[in-house]
Amino acid sequence: METPKNESYRDSISTVTKDGKRAWVFPKKPNGKFYSYRKWVSYFLLAFLFLAPFIKINGNQFLMFNVLERRFNIFGFPFWPQDFHLFVISMIIGVIFIALFTVAFGRIFCGWICPQTIFMEMVFRRIEYWIEGDRGKQMRLAKQPWNAEKIRKKSLKALIFIIISFLIANIFLAYLVGSDRLIQYISEGPLSHISTLISLLIFTAVFYFVFAWFREQVCIIACPYGRLQGALLDTKSIVVAYDHKRGESKNGRKKFKKNEDRNDLGYGDCIDCFQCVNVCPTGIDIRNGTQLECVNCTACIDECDHIMESINLPKGLIRYASEENIEKKAPFKLTARMKGYVAVLTIMIGLLTGMLFLRNDVEATVLRLPGQLYEHKDNNIISNVFTYKLVNKTSNDIHDVYFKLMSHNGTLKLVATQDSFIVPNQGIAKGTLFVEINNSALSGDRNNIKIGVYSGDRLIETTTANFLGPRSYK
Repeated sequence: METPKNESYRDSISTVTKDGKRAWVFPKKPNGKFYSYRKWVSYFLLAFLFLAPFIKINGNQFLMFNVLERRFNIFGFPFWPQDFHLFVISMIIGVIFIALFTVAFGRIFCGWICPQTIFMEMVFRRIEYWIEGDRGKQMRLAKQPWNAEKIRKKSLKALIFIIISFLIANIFLAYLVGSDRLIQYISEGPLSHISTLISLLIFTAVFYFVFAWFREQVCIIACPYGRLQGALLDTKSIVVAYDHKRGESKNGRKKFKKNEDRNDLGYGDCIDCFQCVNVCPTGIDIRNGTQLECVNCTACIDECDHIMESINLPKGLIRYASEENIEKKAPFKLTARMKGYVAVLTIMIGLLTGMLFLRNDVEATVLRLPGQLYEHKDNNIISNVFTYKLVNKTSNDIHDVYFKLMSHNGTLKLVATQDSFIVPNQGIAKGTLFVEINNSALSGDRNNIKIGVYSGDRLIETTTANFLGPRSYK
C-alpha cells in the first residue's frame, strides 16, 4: 500500500534527526484559554509543592518521605516501618488512579499535573522566553556566533537555572529529611554538614541537566508513562486529537486563500500552517494521530483555535476527543474496563480507610529474649524474660506508661526502670521485663499470654507473647 503524498509516518522519535543527532525543539510560546487554565493549575501545584513540607498537622509534617529512616507522612498521617503495608496500599491506589485517568483521558496527568512538565513549561521555559525571546529569536540566537549578546543571555539563563535548581534541591531535601532538620542545617551553616551540601550540589546538577539540556527527552525517553499509555488507551479514550474528518475532507489539507470556497473544492479546514507543530513542546505533528511524545498539554488546541478564529472557521479542529467521537460522533461513556478500575479503586480506598481507623497510635512488640529458657522459682513460679519496644506514632509524649498481664494471674516487672515510663513523641521506648506465672496456670510448655499497655488508666495497646513453661507429661 502506497503512502499518500500528504501523509508522513515516523519510525523514530521526533527529537532525533535522520542522521541520529539531537533535534533541538524551539516551541513557540503558547497562548490561549487552556494555557491560562494550565497556568493557574501549575501555580497552585507549585505553591503546594513548596509549602507542603512546612505545613504541619497535629505536629506531623504534611508530606515527608524519609527513606533512610523509613518514616513517611502522607497528608499528616505518620507511617512507620510497622505501617509499611498501609504505605504500599496508598501507592497502589495512586497507580490505579493514574491508570483510570489514562484509560479515560489519556496522558492528561503529564500535561497538567506532572512536576517535570510544570517546572519545564511554567518555570524554566517562561524564563527562557523572557531572556531569549520567542521561537524565532531563540533559533536565531542558537545559530549566531558566540558574541557579547549570546554570552550575556546564555550566562544569565544558566545562572537563573542553577539558582532555581538549587532551590528545588532544598525543597526535595525537606521532603526527604523533614523541614525542621533542613532549617537546622541552614541555621548551622553548610560547613557543619558537608555531606548534605555535597548531596544538594549533586541534585542541583541533576535538576539543571534535566531542565537545561535533557528537557522533553525525559517525557519521551526516560519516563515509562508514555509507553504505558499505549497499553491503556483505546478508541474510547479522550485525548488531545486532530479531527481528521473535518481537517482533511476529501482532498486533504490546503493553504488558506481568501474568497475561496474550500468545501466546493473538497479541501478540509486544516490550512497546513504548521502552527500546531511549532507550538508543541515535544516537536510532534498532532495531525499524525496519538503519539507517545504527546503529553496532552493542549498548546496545539489553543494555537489551532486562534488560527481558526482568524480565518472565520469553527474552533475545535484540534480538541479533547476520542477516536469514536471523531469517527461516529459518539459521546463519552464509561467502558467496562473503566468500571473495573473504579470498582478496584473503591475497594482499595475502603480497605485503606478501614485500616487507618483501626490503626493504633502506639505499636507494641514484646518478644521473649532469644536463647533464654524459663526459670523455675520458689512456690512453683515460672519466670520468663522478655524485651519490649513501644513506637509512639504521635507528636505528643505518652506519659505514665506501664504493662499489665491480662490473660493470666501473675506478675510483670520492668528491669532497670520504674514501674511506669514515658514514650517520647515520634520516638521509641525499649527495655526488658520479667513475667512470672504460677505453673498451675500454665498448659504445657508453650503458652500464649496477652499483655496490655496502659497510659494512666487508659488501655492504649495490647500485644501477645510466647511464654515457656515445663513440659507436662500425661
